[in-house]
Amino acid sequence: MLTLIQIELYKIFRKWRTYIGFIAIGVLVPLIHLAFLLTGESTIDFMTRNIQQSFIFVGNLLNGYFVSYLILNSITVHIPFLIALVAGDLLAGEATAGTYRMIITRPVTRTQIIISKFIAGIIYTNLLIIWLALISLVVGVLIFGTGELLVSSSHAIIIFERTDILWRFFIAYGFAVLGMSVVCSLAFLFSSLVENAIGPIVSTMAIIIIFIVISAINIDFFQSIKPYLFTEYILSWRLIFDDPVDLTELLKAVAILLAHIVFFFSLTLFLFKRKDILS
Repeated sequence: MLTLIQIELYKIFRKWRTYIGFIAIGVLVPLIHLAFLLTGESTIDFMTRNIQQSFIFVGNLLNGYFVSYLILNSITVHIPFLIALVAGDLLAGEATAGTYRMIITRPVTRTQIIISKFIAGIIYTNLLIIWLALISLVVGVLIFGTGELLVSSSHAIIIFERTDILWRFFIAYGFAVLGMSVVCSLAFLFSSLVENAIGPIVSTMAIIIIFIVISAINIDFFQSIKPYLFTEYILSWRLIFDDPVDLTELLKAVAILLAHIVFFFSLTLFLFKRKDILS
């Protein structure tokens, strides 16, 4: 199985589209860093303008933690496209290249093929989030230094002391991996149904957009199914930056995201084992 995973990873990183996500993050995040270097203080003033008359803020509020938190907020809603770009090609790419029949005639089962491709996709997802963490958090701290983390929510402004921050980021990035793994498994499912990688990418993004729209429409029927949509929990990493952390809601989000991954993967395996390979 390890050899199969290595082969699938080689196939993934042999294609130029694999590096689009790394390049996009590698260009966008430094631009955000530059923007904060130029106008970061005005962002802090905007977030605290309502309470500046009651409190005096001291210390380095414009720091690497603050910038990384805002980057994580803004970029994670766009990363699904970068994930779908690769995951949608894992099986459809074999059909496009006409290599389906060749890979199933090897002395491995269809189950092993699906598992190895899925694990390779998850590894790619992990690497992309790790790259985001390195270039946003690590580089951000090198540029802006450390300090207290200012978090603004709809109901409060919370300031975390610097010794109470790093563990929250570790869990937040881990939760981001879980959320993006759902996207990966969904794109992988669509990839097993078609013979062109464009279809899974478009279908995955369409599902995400539809779910987001459903969540935004205030109709009783839509509100009743809203708690079961995975898009409701992709950004649940924000719960880590509450005080206190709502463990019940956090574990609920983890359970629902894991359930989606298991469902999408199981359906993919079921369909692929019964798929007629004609190319």
